[in-house]
Amino acid sequence: MGEKYIWLRNFLSDLRVVASVSRPIDIFCDNLGAVAQAKEPREHHKSRHVLRKYHLIREIIGRGDVRICKILTEDNVADPLTKPLARVKHEAHANSIGMQYLDTSS
Repeated sequence: MGEKYIWLRNFLSDLRVVASVSRPIDIFCDNLGAVAQAKEPREHHKSRHVLRKYHLIREIIGRGDVRICKILTEDNVADPLTKPLARVKHEAHANSIGMQYLDTSS
């Protein structure tokens, strides 16, 4: 995922429409294990294949292009896109990222 952010940042920079693309991109994650794996390389027999396949994210973090930020699960606005939620929480998160409900009554 980090390489997609880097591509998007470079694309926006080339367009010269966004002034703040020189700053690191924050990736918010509610999985403490994933945050730890991204920031601190630790080898565990269950994660060896992950370390080999996704070592690029550590390189991107090391260059300062991306920051991995821990976020509480209840504050993770991406959840409506990844899991079922209670209606109130789903609507709150969906609204916070600009999702709109389509009127299907017609």
